Amino acid sequence: MSDKEIKDSFENAAKTMRGDNTTFGTKLTNEHSNDPNTHEDIHNRIKIDYDKIEKSPEGEALHKWQRDHVAKGDQSKEGYPLNVIIDPAMREMYQAVHDAGMTNVFDRFSQQQPIQCKFCIEGLSCQLCANGPCRISDKVPRGTCGVDAHTMVARNFVYRHVTIGTSANVFHCHQAARTLKAAGEHPESGLKIRDADKLKKYADMAGLDANQPIDKLAVAFADWVINDIHSPYHIESKTVEAFAPTKRKKLWRDLGLFPGGAYSEVGYAQTRCMTNFNSDPVEFLLNSIRLGIANEYQGLFLLDIIQEILMGTQEIAHKKQNMGLLKENMINIVTNGHMPLLSHVAIDLASTDEWQQKAKDAGAEGIQILGHVCEGQQLMNYQGTHNQPGYGGQEGEWLSQEYLLATGVVDMFMFDYNCTVPTMPLFAKRFGTKLLSTHPVIKLQGTETLDFIPEKMKDQAEKALNLAIEAFTKRKSENKKIYIPSHTSDCMVGFSTESVRNALGGSFDPLIEQIANGNIRGIATIVGCTTARYGQGGSNIFKITKGLIENNILVLSGGCTSSVMEYTGLTDPKAADECGEGLKAVCKQLGIPPVLSYGACVDIGKMTHTAKELADALGVDTNKLPLVIGAPEYLEQKAVADACTAVALGWLVHVAPVPSITGSDVVVKTLTETTESLGLGKVVVELDAEKTIKIYVDHIEKKRKELGLN
Repeated sequence: MSDKEIKDSFENAAKTMRGDNTTFGTKLTNEHSNDPNTHEDIHNRIKIDYDKIEKSPEGEALHKWQRDHVAKGDQSKEGYPLNVIIDPAMREMYQAVHDAGMTNVFDRFSQQQPIQCKFCIEGLSCQLCANGPCRISDKVPRGTCGVDAHTMVARNFVYRHVTIGTSANVFHCHQAARTLKAAGEHPESGLKIRDADKLKKYADMAGLDANQPIDKLAVAFADWVINDIHSPYHIESKTVEAFAPTKRKKLWRDLGLFPGGAYSEVGYAQTRCMTNFNSDPVEFLLNSIRLGIANEYQGLFLLDIIQEILMGTQEIAHKKQNMGLLKENMINIVTNGHMPLLSHVAIDLASTDEWQQKAKDAGAEGIQILGHVCEGQQLMNYQGTHNQPGYGGQEGEWLSQEYLLATGVVDMFMFDYNCTVPTMPLFAKRFGTKLLSTHPVIKLQGTETLDFIPEKMKDQAEKALNLAIEAFTKRKSENKKIYIPSHTSDCMVGFSTESVRNALGGSFDPLIEQIANGNIRGIATIVGCTTARYGQGGSNIFKITKGLIENNILVLSGGCTSSVMEYTGLTDPKAADECGEGLKAVCKQLGIPPVLSYGACVDIGKMTHTAKELADALGVDTNKLPLVIGAPEYLEQKAVADACTAVALGWLVHVAPVPSITGSDVVVKTLTETTESLGLGKVVVELDAEKTIKIYVDHIEKKRKELGLN
């Protein structure tokens, strides 16, 4: 067959399957592609007018506007999206991008609304085999293979969300362990072991000889982690045995939920999701909780420990956040993602006189590396990075990345691991940004990708800095118009199990005392992402958090929620004045904000560690704590895996928007009732902020009563 005949056979087959004469693929043009090479005229075609931007208020006037705006409750379809965007810098840049007709996240959400599938929303769509896609309704209650709604929904939940989320977090941990091993074996790599005491502590808990030389201990601990991740699913995980709460481990064994090696667990679960394998929906959901345990101890918890060994344990500090940190005459590098392994070496280099002089030789005032999304939250927290002169601060949440490039002053956008949107090559081409992937796990069209080689991180960081200098030189020579929103927010960051305990004098007893006497009623974690949906865009996170602190509930944040807390002023100690009287008194006494930023979404592992230590100090199991886990604007698969972790640890988990499980009352009942009866946690779904606040408060009061606190 000729090439044309082969192409025609595909199109004709697609038409047969679809039942009409035209495929969508034949209607797409170069304009519909994210390949920058097909957009040669993008500079001439996309006209950006910065002069028409309606400026947002600043300082205290901004915070008043945010509170007044959200209090109106007008985050609806009318006036969207400016009525849901409460980040002042993003509000300004959205106007410029939207008015120019350039694709962007909020406009794409609006375009999707007429065509989003209600079957997929409820989990009642299956594309696993060639007899499909199948959709289930009251008139068609089974798929072609015979699968019912309950199995379809539960199976989708496992393979579309939990297995992907778990594998992503475990993969991250695996890469961190590779990097720790390189730090021990290759001092020329630019990697350092900044917290040797932490390495000794956790190596000792793992049963290793903690008295051997630090470089050898780093290699031994890294190998121990990697070997456990790769062990078979039927052999109990050593990391879970070493680090999980004792009472939980007994329960997990009794329920058959104690996991083996994480990669093997994912493979086992994916195998069960094949067509005509498992048809028990409850079994699928219990498997999700088993994956959640692997997700925590072979993913989040250990990667947090390893990254702190490499970059320094979190340290409470005052920092700044948002686009006003960009500087027109500086070489601005933004590092994006979740895995700040190469970027922290680049910050080390950028902080030297040698590289600052190279920047000046290129005509710049200097070079600065700013963080974005969760990677930025981590860099802002680690004591080994955030005090260096080459570090410039934190930018924003994932929704802002397209608008960030639209300022025209981001010389390099380097990214490593999820939350880099596919349209970035178009923005990079239009606004002159050099894109650089620092890990082959993520590749964008027309974008250079570095292999991830921890042993050569210094060389790779030098290459990144040189490319950024070249991009700055090109930007200056072209003399294009730029616009930098003036907004920055003051925030207190760097909270973790160790930094909180140290701030309390070396013990959690003062915190427990404040919980016992009722000044602090309980703790809520507000974690995860932000979404582009109506009524969200950060506003749902803000409304819920405000209601919680008014009810004397201390809030821990992690992920893009931390950016929301920062640009709304809730991580500033001044926010104590917005709390109920008990929490206000505690915050003012300690000089802390009512929202403690633990950093990134992956730093949820540190939150579970704090909860475990609190439970140990009280002598109770983790499910007895006056604690709620909230993801008011959850976005993707890692968040679902993290929710399964929380259920495994016995906690109430609130999620919004509604996850794709409502197509089965069996699945809903299992996650909202049955799991709790087994000694696990449960899931609650609620979109309304006021009702959500009441759910949190009621649950915390219930747990206080069970503990004998009043």
